[in-house]
Amino acid sequence: MNSYGPGGEPAVEWSVVASAVGPLLLAATPAGLVTVAFHARPDVRDAALARLRTRLGAEPVEAPGSARLAEPIRRLAAYFTGELRDFGLELDWSLTAGFPREVLRELASGVPYGTVVGYGELAARVGRPEGAQAVGAAMGSNPLPVVVPCHRVVESDGGLGGFGGGLETKRQLLALEGVLPQPLF
Repeated sequence: MNSYGPGGEPAVEWSVVASAVGPLLLAATPAGLVTVAFHARPDVRDAALARLRTRLGAEPVEAPGSARLAEPIRRLAAYFTGELRDFGLELDWSLTAGFPREVLRELASGVPYGTVVGYGELAARVGRPEGAQAVGAAMGSNPLPVVVPCHRVVESDGGLGGFGGGLETKRQLLALEGVLPQPLF
């Protein structure tokens, strides 16, 4: 398995960074940010790296000082301090395809900071009004949470729904964006 792409650059660079919701693993390819993984403890980190290795066919290279990761790290830090509302990053969509990719792209472009959308409404926006459960599955497989804001997708009755990073993390992100009251912690 090759770790390097054209020109000798690593095909996938990764680093773990601190955030307001705990450590995040970020990974990027020459095309852009490809993964954000919550709670990047060793077991989560190892699973995320194995998924990247398998799906992208390259050995991820740890690169804490990576120029490729510098801007995503800076923008995530600004988001968590309330200074940034739109990431505007180059994203590598290669870990998702088909309906999930379509849903995630709509989510990224059509559900702005400080707003929420229901699973059914998001399904209708991509032309599958009966696809609320499929939207839920797409949210669960989102390789770019926070940046592609699956935390903004909620149940039609106002319930939070599920979240790969855990419901407390979803509450914290929605509170940061002013959708929910600030948590008492």
